[in-house]
Amino acid sequence: MARAMGLDVGDKTVGLALSDALGITAQGLPTVQRKSLEADLDAIMAICRENDVERLVVGLPLNMDGSEGPRAEICRRFGDRLSERSGLPVEYWDERLTTAQAERVLLEADLSRRKRKKVIDRLAAQVILQAWMDARCARTFSTDEDP
Repeated sequence: MARAMGLDVGDKTVGLALSDALGITAQGLPTVQRKSLEADLDAIMAICRENDVERLVVGLPLNMDGSEGPRAEICRRFGDRLSERSGLPVEYWDERLTTAQAERVLLEADLSRRKRKKVIDRLAAQVILQAWMDARCARTFSTDEDP
């Protein structure tokens, strides 16, 4: 399976995660500090090239009722621009509650607020990518089973 990269797009940072070569686990990557759209896209594309990424999974912050609000629109525009520049396909993944889930994990690990702030975006990207991979795996197994 080709490597995929998960992105948690925020106003100040973009959290990144990378799948392993088999598409089983997601590992966090260093967070990209936002500068300008062009600089952000260049930084992410360089990481994609270094890691032979063939697919991007962008977290889509839907409202609790499943509708898309202004934040989801921003993430879609970012993902679309990244896809145009890189030529890589982009899939959008419902990221509702991923930051809250990541925060719970970090609280359980008893990290200080300062340490949590440094890794929350990376962990959120990891949760997004892992959920996407798990869903793909589940679909594969459900369609491969004999009736």
